[in-house]
Amino acid sequence: MEGKDLAAGSAGDEGSKDALGKPLGPTPSQSRFQVDLVAEGPRKSCGDIGAAGKGGEEAKGRFRVNFVDPSAGGESPGEPGGGSSEGGNVSGVQNGGDTVMSEGSLHSGGHHHYYYDTHTNTYYLRTFGHNTMDAVPRIDHYRHTAADLGEKLLRPSLAELHDELDKEPFEDGYANGEEGTPAGDAAAAYTPDSKGVVKFGWIKGVLVRCMLNIWGVMLFIRLSWIVGQAGIGLSVLVIGMATVVTTITGLSTSAIATNGFVRGGGAYYLISRSLGPEFGGAIGLIFAFANAVAVAMYVVGFAETVVELLKENGTLMIDEMNDIRIIGAITVVILLGISIAGMEWEAKAQIVLLVILILAIGDFVIGTFIPLESKKPKGFFGYNADIFMENFGPDFRQEETFFSVFAIFFPAATGILAGANISGDLADPQSAIPKGTLLAILITTLVYAGIAVSVGSCVVRDATGNVNDTIVNELANCTSAACKLNYDFSSCQAGAGCHYGLMNNFQVMSMVSGFAPLITAGIFSATLSSALASLVSAPKIFQALCKDSIYPGFQMFAKGYGKNNEPLRGYILTFLIALGFILIAELNVIAPIISNFFLASYALINFSVFHASLAKSPGWRPAFKYYNMWISLIGAILCCIVMFVINWWAALLTYVIVLGLYIYVTYKKPDVNWGSSTQALTYLNALQHSIRLSGVEDHVKNFRPQCLIMTGAPNARPALLHLVHAFTKNVGLMICGHVHMGPRRQAMKELSTDLAKYQRWLIKNKMKAFYAPVHAEDLRDGGQYLMQAAGLGRMRPNTLVVGFKKNWRQGDMRDVETYINLFHDAFDVQYGVVVIRLKEGLDISHLQAQDLLSSQEKSPCAKDVIVKVDYSKKSETDTSIAFAPSSSERTPTPRKDSKSSSSPLNVTDQRLLDASSQFQKKQGKSNIDVWWLFDDGGLTLLIPYLITTKKKWKDCKIRVFIGGKINRIDHDRRAMATLLSKFRIDFSDIMVLGDINTKPKKENIAAFEEMIEPFRLHEDDKEQEVADKMKEDEPWRITDNELELYKTKTYRQIRLNELLKEHSSTANIIVMSLPVARKGAVSSALYMAWLEVLSKDLPPILLVRGNHQSVLTFYS
Repeated sequence: MEGKDLAAGSAGDEGSKDALGKPLGPTPSQSRFQVDLVAEGPRKSCGDIGAAGKGGEEAKGRFRVNFVDPSAGGESPGEPGGGSSEGGNVSGVQNGGDTVMSEGSLHSGGHHHYYYDTHTNTYYLRTFGHNTMDAVPRIDHYRHTAADLGEKLLRPSLAELHDELDKEPFEDGYANGEEGTPAGDAAAAYTPDSKGVVKFGWIKGVLVRCMLNIWGVMLFIRLSWIVGQAGIGLSVLVIGMATVVTTITGLSTSAIATNGFVRGGGAYYLISRSLGPEFGGAIGLIFAFANAVAVAMYVVGFAETVVELLKENGTLMIDEMNDIRIIGAITVVILLGISIAGMEWEAKAQIVLLVILILAIGDFVIGTFIPLESKKPKGFFGYNADIFMENFGPDFRQEETFFSVFAIFFPAATGILAGANISGDLADPQSAIPKGTLLAILITTLVYAGIAVSVGSCVVRDATGNVNDTIVNELANCTSAACKLNYDFSSCQAGAGCHYGLMNNFQVMSMVSGFAPLITAGIFSATLSSALASLVSAPKIFQALCKDSIYPGFQMFAKGYGKNNEPLRGYILTFLIALGFILIAELNVIAPIISNFFLASYALINFSVFHASLAKSPGWRPAFKYYNMWISLIGAILCCIVMFVINWWAALLTYVIVLGLYIYVTYKKPDVNWGSSTQALTYLNALQHSIRLSGVEDHVKNFRPQCLIMTGAPNARPALLHLVHAFTKNVGLMICGHVHMGPRRQAMKELSTDLAKYQRWLIKNKMKAFYAPVHAEDLRDGGQYLMQAAGLGRMRPNTLVVGFKKNWRQGDMRDVETYINLFHDAFDVQYGVVVIRLKEGLDISHLQAQDLLSSQEKSPCAKDVIVKVDYSKKSETDTSIAFAPSSSERTPTPRKDSKSSSSPLNVTDQRLLDASSQFQKKQGKSNIDVWWLFDDGGLTLLIPYLITTKKKWKDCKIRVFIGGKINRIDHDRRAMATLLSKFRIDFSDIMVLGDINTKPKKENIAAFEEMIEPFRLHEDDKEQEVADKMKEDEPWRITDNELELYKTKTYRQIRLNELLKEHSSTANIIVMSLPVARKGAVSSALYMAWLEVLSKDLPPILLVRGNHQSVLTFYS
């Protein structure tokens, strides 16, 4: 089934037509699925076409085309959706997007079989998945867009399977929101090509590489010294401790490496894809650096051996230290040349190098059984119980300690990631990595421990190398093992410079071995293979890091050269770092630095497994099951402890570097999404806390305004957004509601694109808010859906916020009816209501295209660009407009050519633009005037208090205005002051208005009557029947009876506006009680007129009405 690709080369399909007579051009469907129809058989052989049969039949179902039999050599007319072939009268019936093929078609003979591979010659396999548009499960559908192993194929989208046939199901060339390459770019489909691809088994790919990396310079030239210092017992403990750390890390590595395909980059890739770019970016740099330094360590080990040989032959160039530097520098230059020239021979050389290593180890073991007289003065006596007992305990000298010895040994245990680093080149990484890595750890540990015991049992700590130091007469004070074997090396303790024995001679293994040059060959192969491996891996890790664009400054190192994408620039950088450390020439100085960096990497690999397990992400399902999250956590803690044990200042430095890089990457926020366990844990924590919160009863002390703001597109009304954000940020929930109206099909498409786009816009603008779009027939339905369904558990809105409908008199009064009904619906579901009015207006969407284009041109990322769409292209009926819930005007969205971005704005638009950003600035010393006329539970007072707690508003003072009687003004002021002090809300002044009920000025009453005149019914001047019919058709009209009934309330609104202008014209914002209109009694036009007259010609005003449940309390 896999072999039948969805793609075939184009073969003369230009002339073919579909059933409707339309030419088959390169439709999006074709370009996307690479399906072409074969019209003429002779033009391509079966090999060229590569299984196009599936494509042809697929197309039949999709495009209702005539299938052309290749054997006919030309076009054959057929029925719609069907085709003709050798099978006889075959027809396919179009049925809900599927093509039901008859048996004859599926068994058509002739050249038809050319289009299937050999696995499809059965009825079942050829039928299933070919008689329908639905794609069968296939690995190519799950690849990343830039897959290493083949092209990504796109399965049919849900729209293609589900939408009506006469409509184009998709227009953007993307499937399921995947924003990779457009389908047209992937013209050639992936055909598996196994030629030339070398896949390693677990032995050659993992075991050999890990053993070569773990057995290194330490095995031959430091292990004997460690035994001399720490003794056999503690040496085995050192090896055991290192093994515990590496084994736990090996288990963790196996778990991560088997949780999906691992690309190049080793530990960096594992950590970054598990914990995210912050940890990955931090560890990637130090892991690459540690590998570069490891090159220096291995090369210095090699150079030490060469210098030792030169010294034995008396051919030193300058002195020991400088000779090590010279030889090391020459060696690293040669290694660099080999790396750049090409590494094709490396895989074959691995086995040879391992054989040399094993022969060298065998050579040593054999040598221990052949004690020669000539070697006794140098301290080698063969296996001896006395030597074993003497060397069992520690004898630390030169300020060495157990942990300093451990620090020097630990790098010998690193190298366990060698197999995981090339997991992409393994035939079966899911079994190879665990098996190879863990077996390599076991074998190398046993060899290390065996050699430690062996060398400690047959070589004494100090020896002079002088043949004349034999004992002729028994010495009374000589109790050492050497004395019992008739050698007196006591002069070494007396301070004489001895050059032999475990303590003094790094080349003990050469001396013990049966054939010394083989040990030298072993050292050379171990050091050079490890150095070469590190020299190759460091640039690869660094290149992987740079490709992810986490550190923009290092972008130049991402470039690769040649067919293998070799990081030549990375090689040069690694070479320079290695050369710098080679010039130090002290292996004991280099080793602890590497230890800390590798341990930091190991700690994070272990922590990754713990974190991923803790997050319970469905994507965390490693094929390797033998891991435990708590053991991984212990491993991570052990690594951190060992870092301090090895070298406390180096550990602190490593922590500071990792933390610094972590903070840097977090601050930079790279635009990557790897599905890390950090994301999964964030979700899990949010989910658990939301569920826990659902079990908590509401309490007045914990009340917070949770606002549903009817913003439309969030960037269309920034002032509304910023003002509400001032009292919800870090306090309460804020949801931006957007009601899409018009054709459902188009609205649904807009919903999905807008959701990602506007949520990203909110995050980018540091708005702590959610975006919630819905599709509805009108604004009222949409508002009801949002009020009933928005939010989650206790995190549900309790306050509806809308902008004031500024142009209500010029618009359709049915929109006003809808707008006012929103308030009634909000009160019905126990919501508070806040209406925000700016005299300049709120909606800047008609300025969006020209205002934002210049700033968006800077952003190369298309998905961040938010431009208002000209819907007039899409629909004649102008119904798909993202309706502005808080503005009566349907937003006039400009076409691209309507205005150039540089054209100056008119005065009104400039004021509107300035007003839209006024709440983003620091507010300075001014007043927030609170007109708390009616007790709504305290929301009218709580909102201004919350605003003053924010940094931009902290200099503003609250002034409180209340209604009262002229003869009780002092009493009312004291009562309110007492209440506010009990609420612990600071205020600068309290003003009692005794003249609220005074009749307003005549000119203001006349202006009000003039304003409502077009909306009156005037039923007294009409016949009863006509008036009733008119009221039924236009329920928003104001009746004479209603106007008379609510005259007092009307006068109060006009009077309040006069008082507001008198007292609060200089305030920064005014917060005032919203008048409530009884449902069914007050017409929409009259209520709208009240709000208009109450709030006109004033500073920004919030009309607030809580749900009359207490939101403030003075109890503790």
